[in-house]
Amino acid sequence: MEFNEKLQELRKGRSLTQEELAEAIFVSRTAVSKWESGRGYPSIDSLKELSRFFSVSIDELITSDEVVIAAERDKEEFVGKYSSLICGTLDILLGLLLFIPAFGNGSGDPSAVSLLALSGTSPWVKGAFVAIVAMTVICGFFEMVASNLDKPNWSRAFLATGVALSVVCVAIFIAARQPYAGIFSFAMLVAKSLLVFERTGKA
Repeated sequence: MEFNEKLQELRKGRSLTQEELAEAIFVSRTAVSKWESGRGYPSIDSLKELSRFFSVSIDELITSDEVVIAAERDKEEFVGKYSSLICGTLDILLGLLLFIPAFGNGSGDPSAVSLLALSGTSPWVKGAFVAIVAMTVICGFFEMVASNLDKPNWSRAFLATGVALSVVCVAIFIAARQPYAGIFSFAMLVAKSLLVFERTGKA
């Protein structure tokens, strides 16, 4: 008997609805429905909760092959969440450009200034700098929120947006002859690209 069939049998033996079981083991009703339809397996933690709730061993619930599948899925989710959190943090760190002296203030003033203190360039150019940095920071914030809320689709969307914004940042700073800001942005982009590569390589 497959795991989904065993789970249905155990739940119905207790005269429980999917929603009642979900509440008892602290998951969503959608998750229970997915398990019972054979479209997925619970995480190792959820398996432990099911084992405890029904007073059966994990071996009675699930075969060794199914355990391997569940463990691999847990690992993929962890890698995805880990990379999303770090990429979101890197996007937020780009906001440091607002405060650290990474911009040349024009040929008349050789000193390096922060983005907020930049005055030796067109207001439109400075506005574009501020806008792209702010958008990247906001994207990073929402990426971290999506990761913590276990919304993998949202997380992937914000991750892709963050990478695209980083590319724009690098292009804009290099085109405007702001090498330090460009190098800083490029370093962030490389770090994120490595994390995305690791994530897709293990998915």
